[in-house]
Amino acid sequence: MHIDIDTDVCIGAGQCALTAPKVFTQDDDGFSTLTPDHHDHLDDPMIREASRACPVSAITVD
Repeated sequence: MHIDIDTDVCIGAGQCALTAPKVFTQDDDGFSTLTPDHHDHLDDPMIREASRACPVSAITVD
């Protein structure tokens, strides 16, 4: 699974971090980023839900 966060589109709504907190977090500026150990949680079914929950579609999951 590959996760891409378009940082030019992200508005820092935080829905991804709320939906899949083991995979997504927010950086110091409030924008979405992947957790350091996100590779250990790529089987989390909430990853795709986090992508769908993003209000600006900044997250792509392949």
